[in-house]
Amino acid sequence: TMDNKRTATIHRKTNETDIEITINLDGAGKGDVSTGIGFFDHMLLSFARHGLFDLTVKVKGDLEVDCHHTIEDTGIVLGIVLGEAVKKALGDKKSIRRYGDIILPMDEALILCAIDLSGRPYLVFDCDLTAPMIGEYDTQMTREFFYAVTSSAKMNLHMKKIDGINDHHIVEACFKSFAKSLMEAVSINPRITDVLSTKGTI
Repeated sequence: TMDNKRTATIHRKTNETDIEITINLDGAGKGDVSTGIGFFDHMLLSFARHGLFDLTVKVKGDLEVDCHHTIEDTGIVLGIVLGEAVKKALGDKKSIRRYGDIILPMDEALILCAIDLSGRPYLVFDCDLTAPMIGEYDTQMTREFFYAVTSSAKMNLHMKKIDGINDHHIVEACFKSFAKSLMEAVSINPRITDVLSTKGTI
């Protein structure tokens, strides 16, 4: 049993948005998400549910003034803040598996996702998306979001579309595969008594 739960809260305010994220890496998949962008809410709730993370996301943004600008700003800042929250919740990374990967199907879409919580940020995002929008969600935000997460969480993330036609399915499979891979990478292995690195630090 985990007595001291690995949780973190990060708050970030910009001119356009005010964002607060709380994550519990050892949760039950409970999500309370309100970004003002329906599809983004759905993606972040999927991330929480499938990664068994408890996630609270509160966004206050003036979507009426400039919908696109706020969505773009929100997506990038959300990624940065989520990454920071994951990094903070992980602490010294002692006993974590460090690596996680999955090949995740969703209907015709098939996404390969692999993570190394290496302390070195690097993103390879090879997922062709053809539709410009899914609802009021800009599909280009998907890469921007994951880039922001990898930068601030200091993780190495590879995401590759093996198959897929429907952008809704592809993007959702990206978020779900990220959740499953991250859940594996942050999981505790009692046989790893220190940090899983020859350098002794990640």
